[in-house]
Amino acid sequence: MIYWQIFLAFFIPGILGYGGGPASIPLIENEVVGKYGWMTTQEFSEVLAVGNSLPGPIATKMAAYIGFVEGGVIGGFVALLATIAPSIILMLVLMAILLKYKDTPQVKNISKVVRPVIAVLLAVMTYQFAKDSVLSLGTVYTIIMIIGSYILLERVKLHPAFVILIALGVGAISGLIIY
Repeated sequence: MIYWQIFLAFFIPGILGYGGGPASIPLIENEVVGKYGWMTTQEFSEVLAVGNSLPGPIATKMAAYIGFVEGGVIGGFVALLATIAPSIILMLVLMAILLKYKDTPQVKNISKVVRPVIAVLLAVMTYQFAKDSVLSLGTVYTIIMIIGSYILLERVKLHPAFVILIALGVGAISGLIIY
């Protein structure tokens, strides 16, 4: 019974919490503190503070912790699954609809509009990364990393994950040398 309660405590806020993890925190608090009484408001605030100090989505971190405290490893897994399940279900439903109507003019027109928007967003993000890199590491280092990444990706055909790992290694080594 506890696993079902854990599932509901995180699934319902996941459905109703429009706006992501921060928007669902009051809903999670209502379930965890108000409905089930697993924690006091003070304990929930402490879990929230710890969750905010760690990287990653806040709702999943809180769910995994609270689920673990209430139901052990299985409880943590159930809470985590319940937190991400609404998004997964919605994505699957929308993907099924998109695949069903992919040849219609409306869907094709949406794709024509979305692609340029994504391209602009990626270009802005790339510019921002390059600007930040130049400001923090210098122009020469940034140009070397860009050219090296291009060669590894386009000429050597190395998988992007390996290029990222190489860049992390180079950054770590250069960080040790510089500092």
